[in-house]
Amino acid sequence: MTTETAEFASKYGPWALVAGASEGLGAAFATELAARGLHLVLVARRQAALDELAAALHARFHVEVRTAAIDLADADVLAQIRAATHGLEVGLLVYNAAYSEIGRFLDLSLAAKLRTLDVNCRTPLLLADDLGRAMVRRGRGGIILMSSLAGYQGSAMVALYAATKAFNTVLGEGLWDEFRNHGVDVVPFVAGATTTPNYLRSEPNDAGAWNPPRMSPESVAREALAALGKGPRAVAGRANRVALFVMERLLARKKRVEIMGRATRKMYAQKTP
Repeated sequence: MTTETAEFASKYGPWALVAGASEGLGAAFATELAARGLHLVLVARRQAALDELAAALHARFHVEVRTAAIDLADADVLAQIRAATHGLEVGLLVYNAAYSEIGRFLDLSLAAKLRTLDVNCRTPLLLADDLGRAMVRRGRGGIILMSSLAGYQGSAMVALYAATKAFNTVLGEGLWDEFRNHGVDVVPFVAGATTTPNYLRSEPNDAGAWNPPRMSPESVAREALAALGKGPRAVAGRANRVALFVMERLLARKKRVEIMGRATRKMYAQKTP
């Protein structure tokens, strides 16, 4: 174990909780953390996928890996996660899980909208409160709240999802300021288009749409972990950082909303009757 890896494990270990860990970006986070010597609690809905990942990580990195098949929209989600982490010192929370249905706001069911709020806002809030409280008492730890470029302005077709990502960004920035003097690093990490299975399953049509280059889950996870302790927010990838600078500094908010709405409609034209 290198000195850098040992220091990371000392500050953010011995256990990390990854929510939304069965594939894609969550699996990439789990792999990067196992490589740094952290034991893992992996949470997602699909037990078989979690168990397959856990076995691979244990065999490759010789860390302990626990799995818990939990629906992060459940009313008693905090009790379930407390049971899964009972007796463990969780030094790092990575909240990667997100839910979104793409389409015009009024075409989506109310149940889908409430599920989006539960998975994207309510559960990260519960975990930040519960695990963050313990981290502050210990005087060390870290929290990564995954956010999105979509959260920097309203966007047609993903209006609620974008709003929940704005919630995560602003919450994370506030917790960064509150927790940093207690030895706890918080960062809302803003990703753009990432080649996760969920993103690819949404069948985006990038042709003709304003969209920075897609990033791999592995590169996003590495950048997010490197961003811990370095500021109130971070954005994945140089292209995304340039795009955000242009949108925020050079365009009026009305124009930004219009541009993102047009781009999202083009990407998901098949979802608009």
